[in-house]
Amino acid sequence: MTGLSDSFQRPINYLRISVTDRCNLRCVYCMPEEGVSLMSHDDILSYEEIFTLVKVAAEMGIDRVRITGGEPLVRSGVPELVRLIAGINTISDIAMTSNGVLLSRYAAELKEAGLHRVNISLDTLKPERFRRITRCGELEDTLSGIEAAHRVGLEPVKINMVVMAGINDDEIPDFARKTVSDGWHIRFIEHMPVTDEEPLAFRLVPVSDIRRAIETLGKLEPCQGGKGNGPAKYFRLPGAVGTVGFITPITEHFCYQCNRLRLTADGKLRPCLLSEEEIDVKEPLRRGASVTELKSLIEKTIAAKPEGHRLAEGKKRNGRPFSQVGG
Repeated sequence: MTGLSDSFQRPINYLRISVTDRCNLRCVYCMPEEGVSLMSHDDILSYEEIFTLVKVAAEMGIDRVRITGGEPLVRSGVPELVRLIAGINTISDIAMTSNGVLLSRYAAELKEAGLHRVNISLDTLKPERFRRITRCGELEDTLSGIEAAHRVGLEPVKINMVVMAGINDDEIPDFARKTVSDGWHIRFIEHMPVTDEEPLAFRLVPVSDIRRAIETLGKLEPCQGGKGNGPAKYFRLPGAVGTVGFITPITEHFCYQCNRLRLTADGKLRPCLLSEEEIDVKEPLRRGASVTELKSLIEKTIAAKPEGHRLAEGKKRNGRPFSQVGG
């Protein structure tokens, strides 16, 4: 429990930080093939500005941080940001979400800087399909990143698979087998309708269908998911060291337990991934706002947290693509 809570009595202790809107992949559910209009260097918060805000948030009760993008590792010097945040003694957990492509290059440096663990996005185990989903990537690069993360101890390494009907849902059992054969921790994520081109039913595979496909391999038993801040519910197949997790933003939404805020790369605090409401902190940071003023802006963001999203009712996101808000 922290000293921060929203108007629905949800404790808030987790900050997701997008450090860049750039990405070295073009995944079909996240970014248009041609990419997005990129922010300028001056638009992006410096690491010192991010550190200042995190330090203030930590004084208020934020003790868990996740670094995201875009792809965070395409921004130069990310280990230095990790080092700065790790120096805040009340921050208990620093994690990163990555596509893994560059992770083999940076895993050891990130671990040394103070990163605790990593989540890696991986939606297929088939090289040709990986190229189609990412539009430009190589499966081997991400697999090398996963191996490097294990090697240096960024544990638990969690693999995020967005399940999409007619695209990769036939691989659900293959991913689940990895929890037995390789000790992987797989999290199956329901696809969300994030653009007008993707209506709700177009690619959604409900968790009930995902679970049914996995249980062709054996009965799932509930278990603890290990260290983490997310909404997944965890299970284990017979004989598995790894775990199966389900993240269900559509069929069993978890807004009632949301504990997070988001900081965009260009310095906007967002109370919810699926809300377009934003509180600017870049301008105050750059004019030397006091700790009291920054705390007031954090409190204002928390007060604006909605009770929940309305995706299951067919409501779609507008505005920023996920690559700009650290989805």
